[in-house]
Amino acid sequence: MNKPFAAAVLISALTLTSCGTSFPADPDGTLDRVSGGVLRVGASENDDWVTVAASGEPEGSEPALIREFASRLGAEIKWSVGTEHVLAADLKHGELDLVIGGLNDETPWEKEAGLTRPYTESKDSRGKTHKHVMLVAKGENAFLLELDRFLMAKAPK
Repeated sequence: MNKPFAAAVLISALTLTSCGTSFPADPDGTLDRVSGGVLRVGASENDDWVTVAASGEPEGSEPALIREFASRLGAEIKWSVGTEHVLAADLKHGELDLVIGGLNDETPWEKEAGLTRPYTESKDSRGKTHKHVMLVAKGENAFLLELDRFLMAKAPK
C-alpha cells in the first residue's frame, strides 16, 4: 500500500471515530425509542405464523417471538392488525416499527421496507421452501441488527 493512500485511510478512520458516530445507526432512533418504551408491531394473519384471538391479540409463532424480543428490550408492544398492504404502508410512513405475518424473502414489500435475515424455513404444500423474514423501517439498521441477532439466537439449529 502506498503511503499517501494509507495516510488517507488512517485520517478517514480517525475522523469517523472522533465524530462519536456509532454504526450501524438508526436515523429515526428506533432502537433507542423502543428500548424501555413501546414497540409498534403490525401483524397480518397468516396460518400458524400469526392468528388473531377473539380478544384481538395476535397469537402464533411470530407474536411469541416478538413478545420475547420486546421483553428483552424492556418494551411494551402496541399491536396493529391488518393486511400486509396496509401495514407495509404504515411501516413506510413511520407509524410502525415492525411487521410480521409469515412473510418470506420474496415479499413484494422489499422495496418499501428493510428485511431481517431469513430466520427459519418452511415448505408449502407443493414442497417449495420459503425463507421467513420480518419487515422493519428502511434505514433503521441498529434496530434491524438487534432483531436479527435475537432471531438468529432463536433459530432452529
